[in-house]
Amino acid sequence: MKIALTKKIDFEAAHWLPKFPDGHKCRRLHGHSFKVDIVVEGECDPEMGYLMDFGDIKKVTAPLVDQLDHYCLNDIQGLENPTAETLAKWIYDKLIPHLPMLKLVRVHETCTSSAEYWGE
Repeated sequence: MKIALTKKIDFEAAHWLPKFPDGHKCRRLHGHSFKVDIVVEGECDPEMGYLMDFGDIKKVTAPLVDQLDHYCLNDIQGLENPTAETLAKWIYDKLIPHLPMLKLVRVHETCTSSAEYWGE
């Protein structure tokens, strides 16, 4: 049977969006409590009864959380314009070599706004 699992990670970070118009509130430095859904998908092992250990997903994502948590995202290579869309793709690209069953990354910038990236 095909299964999708979601592991949630979170981090606090500041950013500003340099491509937004002058005077736009998001062009100023501000912060978010980012929530990220890491979704893996694949065939569930019928004998084992699970797709993958959630702890293994946490191990793979831990270095990224360490890199992002309590930093200014604009200072991280590849995130000079750290929109939710750009951040979702950046996280996906960092994880896919280590998490081949990765289906999508969903970045919640606020409780009502998110972006998701599911690869090319």
